Amino acid sequence: MPVSKQMDLDAYSAAHADEWSRLQSLSRRRRFDGRQSDELIEHYQAGATQLSAMTTASGQSARASWLSVQLSRARLRFTGAQSEPFAQLARFVAVQVPAALYRIRWLTLVIAAVFVGIAALYAVWVATNPQVIAALGPYDELRQYAEDDFLEYYRESSEAVFGTQVFVNNAWIAAQAVAFGITGFFVPYMIFSNAQGVGITAGILAEFDRLDVFFLGILPHGQLELYCIFVAGAAGLMIFWSWVAPGPRTRLQALAEDGRAFFAIVAALVAGLLLSGIIEGVVTRQEWPDVIRIGIGTLALAAFLTYQWVVGGRAHRAGESGDLDPFQRGARAVTAD
Repeated sequence: MPVSKQMDLDAYSAAHADEWSRLQSLSRRRRFDGRQSDELIEHYQAGATQLSAMTTASGQSARASWLSVQLSRARLRFTGAQSEPFAQLARFVAVQVPAALYRIRWLTLVIAAVFVGIAALYAVWVATNPQVIAALGPYDELRQYAEDDFLEYYRESSEAVFGTQVFVNNAWIAAQAVAFGITGFFVPYMIFSNAQGVGITAGILAEFDRLDVFFLGILPHGQLELYCIFVAGAAGLMIFWSWVAPGPRTRLQALAEDGRAFFAIVAALVAGLLLSGIIEGVVTRQEWPDVIRIGIGTLALAAFLTYQWVVGGRAHRAGESGDLDPFQRGARAVTAD
C-alpha cells in the first residue's frame, strides 16, 4: 500500500478511534437500557459507513478487518441472529444476482456482437464458396440435412427428454465458461467455436434456399439460450480480469469477491437455460404460427433483460455489487490488535 494511503488510513482511524472503542464496548454488553440500545445502533450505522469508506479508498487492511468484526458483533446484539433463510434467499434473488448481472451488461453485448459477426462471416463464406460446401460432405447428404434433418432434430425425442438434454448440455457449457474464464482463453475459444458452428449451419441451409427455416428454427429458443451463453462468457472474462487487474485489492481478495458475485450468476443462468430448454423442447417443434413461437422466445429474452438491466440497475444504484455484504462474509483476515 502506498505511504500516502497508509497515512490517510492512520489519520482516519485515529479520528474515529473513540467511536470504534465505544462500539466494541457496547457490542460486548449482554443487557441494554433504551439509551444504550439507541447508542449501539448509531455507532453501528456510523461504523458501517466508515468501513465502506476505508475499503473503497485503501482496500483491505488490518484495521478494516478489525472494524468488520466489531460490526458483526454489534449486529448480533440487536438482531439476535442472522436473517431468516427465506429472507436471505429473497435478497439473493432480488439483489445479489441481478446486481452481478448488471456489472457485466456491456461486456455481454460485446460478446454477442462478436458472436454474431463471426457466425455471419462463416455463413457467407460457406454459402458463397462451392469448394467449402464440397468439403463439408456429400452434396446429397447436405441437402438431406437442410431439407429434413435440421428440423427433425427438434422432434427426435419426447418433449421432456429433449428439453432436459438441451438444458444439461447448455448448463454445462455455461458453467465451464464461468469456472474456466479465469484462464483467459477458454471463453474466446468457446465463443468462436459455437459461432463457427452456427455460421456453418446457416451457410448450409442458405445453399439450399432454406435460410428462413434456419431462423424460424432457432429464434424461438435461441434468443434466450444464446444470450445466457454470452452472459456466462462475460462472467468468466470478468473473473479473469479481476485476477489481471485487481486494483487496490490483492489478487486473492479480488478473486474471492468477484468469484462470489459471479458464481451467483450461475443461478440466473440455470433458470434462463432451463426456460430456454423448455421452449426448445416444447415450443420449437410445434406447428404454431411463427409469430407465436418466436414471440414466446422474445418474451423470455425480454424478461431476462429486464432482470439484468432494470432490477440489476436498481440494485447497483443502491450500492450492491453481487457479493455478500461485509457482515455475511466477515473479516478477510485474522488479525490481532
